[in-house]
Amino acid sequence: MADIIKLLPDHVANQIAAGEVVQRPASVVKELLENAIDAGASTIKLIVKEGGKTLIQVVDDGIGMSVTDARLSFERHATSKIQSAEDLFKLGTKGFRGEALASIAAIAHVEMQTKPEQDEIGTHLKIEGSKIIFQETCATPKGTSISVKHLFFNIPARRNFLKSNQVELRHITDEFHRVALAHPQIAFQYYYNGSELFNLPSSNLRQRIVGVFGTRANQKLVPVEEETQVVKISGFINKPEFAKKSRGEQFFFVNNRFIKSPYLNHAIVAAFEGLIKSGTHPGYFLYLDVDPGSIDINIHPTKTEVKFDDEHTLYAIIRSTVKHSLGQFSVVPALDFEQDQNLEVPYSYTNKGAEIPKVEVDSAYNPFAESKSNTAQMPRKKSTKGWESLYVGLESKVGQDVDFSSLSFESETITGSVFENDEDELLSVSTTFQLHRKYVVTTVRSGMLIIDQGRAHQRVLYERFLKHGTSADAVSQQLLFPLELSFTKNEIGELALIKEDLHALGFAFGELNDESVQIKGVPVSMTETDVAQVLDQLLTDFREQTVGESFSQTDRLSKSLSKALAIKTGDQLDQDSQLALVNDLFACKETTVSPFNKRIYITITENDISNKF
Repeated sequence: MADIIKLLPDHVANQIAAGEVVQRPASVVKELLENAIDAGASTIKLIVKEGGKTLIQVVDDGIGMSVTDARLSFERHATSKIQSAEDLFKLGTKGFRGEALASIAAIAHVEMQTKPEQDEIGTHLKIEGSKIIFQETCATPKGTSISVKHLFFNIPARRNFLKSNQVELRHITDEFHRVALAHPQIAFQYYYNGSELFNLPSSNLRQRIVGVFGTRANQKLVPVEEETQVVKISGFINKPEFAKKSRGEQFFFVNNRFIKSPYLNHAIVAAFEGLIKSGTHPGYFLYLDVDPGSIDINIHPTKTEVKFDDEHTLYAIIRSTVKHSLGQFSVVPALDFEQDQNLEVPYSYTNKGAEIPKVEVDSAYNPFAESKSNTAQMPRKKSTKGWESLYVGLESKVGQDVDFSSLSFESETITGSVFENDEDELLSVSTTFQLHRKYVVTTVRSGMLIIDQGRAHQRVLYERFLKHGTSADAVSQQLLFPLELSFTKNEIGELALIKEDLHALGFAFGELNDESVQIKGVPVSMTETDVAQVLDQLLTDFREQTVGESFSQTDRLSKSLSKALAIKTGDQLDQDSQLALVNDLFACKETTVSPFNKRIYITITENDISNKF
């Protein structure tokens, strides 16, 4: 039998490795930024074009590389971070595998210009698909500049799987946030398509958070500080009233490395128990300093998942530390049962003395005395002479027959029927009742109908918004006083992208600046108090594309709005609201499933009930 096992060529092996390291343009950004940090840079510049598909460039002022190092950096498993396997358990750097540059060069056009501070000239290297095009000397400043162009140019299938430029930009910005927040002492600049998105000078942690998420983020922060033999915890948590439906502002850093840990995240949520609404998530920026030997960060190619030696102890410490911070800064409401609230004196009145009230009496006043002034002030009796003309001509018609043939009546609202093809199965909405504050039960001739109130309302709102979104004139209710809501720079950019579609659904926007947006009008079915929550839900769905990317933008926004504004389980409906919901549902074009393809109602026939006995 002939031998069938063969060694793969280097370029094929590099492409396979690239599939693990480089999943999308954001992966390239992460690797290049971490290399710049490991090089000791004090200023890092990130330049991106067309969602990273055309260009990703990182420029730093680090130590640079010699001619030999520049060439070896593109070889597989070539690294300066570790010397032996034991070094994997005491890592103090970002990268250590030596696969990043080799993997990137295998699937893109890469150019590098680098120079150590002590050298007079630097090195210019160009590689395309793992093939070295040229290597020559050049004049370049201290540090390293790496440009990655035409990502996945030799793997069209992988390039076709990339999302739109805006989606890829969001992922790149998320990676930029994680790196910038982990290293506030480093200055960062971020440019996209020639426009400056971020310019973050070297600062402390609070200033860095404010620089990334806007000046209004400063009022949300509560400091966290704790040091034990196991871990040192520092950073900030957001106040409970600023909890959001999205997980956008949740950051865990272990030894200045961003990680994802659902287990530790649960410790934060447990500390906020009873302080935030169900379905919302607290924001936090927590930095954990642990012994490098007590964690293993080499369990995932992206190095965002780590393994701790003693997670249970860490869980308890984080939970108690966050609770302590919430209580220490008077965030948790407290009750004093020994103090009478009725006897509390406002602080501004503490040093004020009591004043005796003065009563002034006019002893000469006589309410029965007649005078010209009193007579002038007395209200005159209104004349009723004009009312007599309203009844002129009615006397002759008393007792005569009145002809009602000329009268017209307003037509009643026509609603659809439950069953289109069966005239006998007509909806009887004379009797409805609510079951467990979740279902609306009504009757049909053959039995009864059990309707999920939340899904039914979603269907009604969805078709209403879809109709408004596709019509020329949007139905909107103008606010007496415009609302000004604060958002981060990312969220403002996302709102700008869907602003026209939101306008078609009934939103009216005013000024839109870097940190806030003015709302002048909202859809007719929305209350003013729901605007902030609804927009947060819209941005979350837009960011995560949870409602499907194969539909139009109007369809996606209509689904998001219907989900945010629909009746929830636990909402109590009176009799009129139940009847209105049933009638509105069966006036829809589609009555059987919700916008998210969930069944809206079930029918229990009389035979089904009889079979139970």
